[in-house]
Amino acid sequence: MKTVENLADFMTYLTTNLGMDAGRSEWSCYWVERFLQNNDLPAPGQRKESLRTFLHAVAQTKPDHVVQYANEALQRWFLFLDVCGGSTNNAGDDDWQRWREYTSGLTQRVREVLRLKHRAYRTEQTYLGWLARFFSFLEAHRGFPGKDQIDVDDLRAWLSWLAAEKQVAAGTQNQALNALLPLYRSVLGLEIQGLDTTLRAKPTRRLPVVFTRPEIAAVFSRLPLPYRLMVQLIYGGGLRLEECLSLRVKDLDFSNAFLTVRCGKGDKDRITLFPEILHEPVRTHLQEQRIVWERDRRNADPGVSVPHGLRRKYPGLSREWGWFWLFPASGFCNDPRSGERVRWHIHPSVLQKQVKIALRAAGIAKHASVHTFRHSFATHLVEDGYDIRIVQDLFGHANLQTTMIYTHVAARNKLGVRSPLQGLL
Repeated sequence: MKTVENLADFMTYLTTNLGMDAGRSEWSCYWVERFLQNNDLPAPGQRKESLRTFLHAVAQTKPDHVVQYANEALQRWFLFLDVCGGSTNNAGDDDWQRWREYTSGLTQRVREVLRLKHRAYRTEQTYLGWLARFFSFLEAHRGFPGKDQIDVDDLRAWLSWLAAEKQVAAGTQNQALNALLPLYRSVLGLEIQGLDTTLRAKPTRRLPVVFTRPEIAAVFSRLPLPYRLMVQLIYGGGLRLEECLSLRVKDLDFSNAFLTVRCGKGDKDRITLFPEILHEPVRTHLQEQRIVWERDRRNADPGVSVPHGLRRKYPGLSREWGWFWLFPASGFCNDPRSGERVRWHIHPSVLQKQVKIALRAAGIAKHASVHTFRHSFATHLVEDGYDIRIVQDLFGHANLQTTMIYTHVAARNKLGVRSPLQGLL
């Protein structure tokens, strides 16, 4: 295998099949080169250990978000090797060339469908990742299907393979199905029927991990600003991590004590609580961010990222104070879709790392994360006697049954049952 040629094909794969811009593709190739400088190309069964060793070495000198990006770059590299057999530069392989052109065309059309439906960028990347894995499955099990030869039987076989051989969770299998719906319905024009014969992953019911109120106070006390403010907003309004980091100045309503979540899960907007006790700390924080915004304007620096349709209609929107991030990143980056230079919000891994440190300092051994504060918000509202439908609205759940799980967690705290062991010891 010629590494230089292989990396060139890998870059083509990233830009064509996964829709990555040139800058991110080059950065991914950089991490593959770094990996190959100290490692022979590992066999599939040795990849996990080789990757773990490499990332451990990277973590000694690089921050968590860089380690995460290196991990994602190498995972895409391994996927490329599986899909392309390590080389797409075989001009004599007519079947492969036709297959590559066909799947690249399908991928581009699916991407266009997702953008016409205004799907979030994270959703787009997730769906295209599943699409690439589906094409890899077809290649491994059917060779290189020709044009118009992908049918519903392939979808049924793939979903069954995920459940039986990969043993994915039910939620993962459902996500894989949803990711292929744009391909089948909008691109191939096929009606999906007969999936009742598909092997389904067994649903598992897990109770969410929840903090006690003293544990939450302990974590707050060990978080520096602005991370403490982020977590307080997450717990105070039941926000998801990305929802908190995506808040803009205009989303805060001090008069009515609520905030608006834009383009949350399922691309939905909703209103949730903005606790009055946080108003003064948030005002102080906004004064500090206003200084950053004004400096950007004086220096004629790029604005923030805004939805594509609005960016075209209102070119100056990205530089308005109301659209500035509540928690902006310290520097600038390229927008993953437009390629324009913008100021993004703080990366999720930054807050995740801070919470992890605070949990360790507080001596909390629960398997918890930033999302645990959202679970705790719902559970504590139920314990305080609020109607479950109110919690559902604040949480943005479409199905009440999804919210009902918090009644089980809360009820366990209030059963008042006395163990028989208590009378013996």
